[in-house]
Amino acid sequence: MTTVAYLGLGANLGDTHQSLKDAIVSLAQNAGIKITGRSEIYRSAPVDATGDDYLNCAIRLETTLSARQLLTLCLSIEKNFGRERSFRNAPRTLDLDLLLYGDKHINEPDLLVPHPCIAGRAFVLLPLRDLDFDLEIPGIGRVTDLLPHVAKQRIELLTSSCCPNRRTSMV
Repeated sequence: MTTVAYLGLGANLGDTHQSLKDAIVSLAQNAGIKITGRSEIYRSAPVDATGDDYLNCAIRLETTLSARQLLTLCLSIEKNFGRERSFRNAPRTLDLDLLLYGDKHINEPDLLVPHPCIAGRAFVLLPLRDLDFDLEIPGIGRVTDLLPHVAKQRIELLTSSCCPNRRTSMV
């Protein structure tokens, strides 16, 4: 069975733009994953953290992997990119977050889907809107309806080439 999942990608250490591109390639090279969309790339201020700005994007994929297998793969890729978890919200060479896994609600100690911060982060909501303007977050609401609540967060569009259906308004 194939499930549509959404991942958030971010980085604020090293060559962040290249890390995002290479992470997408790393994901696409795995059996059971087909990348079906990539959002624009955004620069955003760290939230609940210090350090340099982040580059963020999101991808939509079809997968035959379970949510647990997808999380394990993401953690492995992060480690391969030099991700260290020295403290909560530490700067990152790469961050891969499982945002949505079909319409599933998963509540396990180390796996929460939808991602628990999904509704409060502009750097997550704007890329999701790029991928699917009418996307509904199960149990939370439509992405476009959530955007006004994060309008004061600093975020800047960096690319504007991969999403021909993207709306021009940021929020």
